[in-house]
Amino acid sequence: MNNINNAQKAEIIAHALPHIQKYRKKIVVVKYGGNAMINEELKEAVMRDLVLLTTVGIKVVLVHGGGPAITETLAKMNVESRFKDGLRVTDRDTIDVVQMVLAGKVNKDLVCQIGNMGGHAIGLSGMDANMIKCTPLNDSHGYVGKIEEMNMDVVEEALEHSFIPVISSIGYDENGNCYNINADTVAAAVAGALRAEALVSMTDIAGLLRDKNDDSTLIHRVYISDTPALIAEGIISGGMIPKIDSMTQAIREGVKKAFIIDGRVPHSILMELLTDEGMGTMFRSR
Repeated sequence: MNNINNAQKAEIIAHALPHIQKYRKKIVVVKYGGNAMINEELKEAVMRDLVLLTTVGIKVVLVHGGGPAITETLAKMNVESRFKDGLRVTDRDTIDVVQMVLAGKVNKDLVCQIGNMGGHAIGLSGMDANMIKCTPLNDSHGYVGKIEEMNMDVVEEALEHSFIPVISSIGYDENGNCYNINADTVAAAVAGALRAEALVSMTDIAGLLRDKNDDSTLIHRVYISDTPALIAEGIISGGMIPKIDSMTQAIREGVKKAFIIDGRVPHSILMELLTDEGMGTMFRSR
C-alpha cells in the first residue's frame, strides 16, 4: 500500500513539473482572507504552500486583510463596527486599531508562521517605503483609502533576495495619515504594479457560480470582456462585483491571469496553479 501511495505522490509531482516551469522566476500575488485566515489548520496549509512555491523558484507576494481580527479588537474596546456599502466606516479611533491589528499582530503572526515552515518572509504595509499613497475614498467612510500611487521598490528588493513580502492592506497620505484599504483592491494594485504572472484571490466560495447555491455550476474560465454581461445577468452580484472589478483592473494593467479559489479547501493554491484541471475560476483578457 505504501508503494502505491509513494507512486501516486511521485506521479503528482511529475505532473506538476510543467506548471512549476511555467511559473518559475515569475511573480504570483496571493490575496489571503476569509476562513483560510481564521481556521488554524487552513492557515498552516496556506503558509506551507507559499513556502513550497518559493522553494521551487516562484516569487510569491502575500497580501492580507484582517477584518474579523479588527472587529474582535474593537469589540473588546466596546467600539461598534459599522459598515457602509461593504466597507468599514473608519473614524480616527478605528484607523488606529486597524493599523495596530493589520500592520502589527496579523502581519507579524503570518511572517512568523512562514518562518516556522522554513520560509523567509518580511512584513510590510502600504505605509512602508512609500508603497501605497492614498486619498480618502469619499466623505462618508472616513479613513478608507483610494489608491493614487504605487511604489514597489521595497517589494522587488525583497523578492530578489528570495523573501516572501507579506503586505497588510493599509496606505498613507502626504500628511502622514493611515488609511484602511480593501485587501482585494491592494492585491490587484500590487499585482498590476509588479506585472505579476498571476493574481490568486482566496475566498469562502468555490469560485464564480452560475447558481450561487450550487457549486456544480462553477464557471472555470471568464474573459474580462464578458464580465459586464455576467453582471447584467446577476451571475456577478453583491460583494463579488468589487472583487472582480479589482481582478479586471489587474489584468488591464498587465497581469496575465487572475483566479478566485476556495480558501476553505486545503492546498487550493497548489491545486489551482500546479494542476491541469485547476479548481476555481480563472479570469484573463483572451
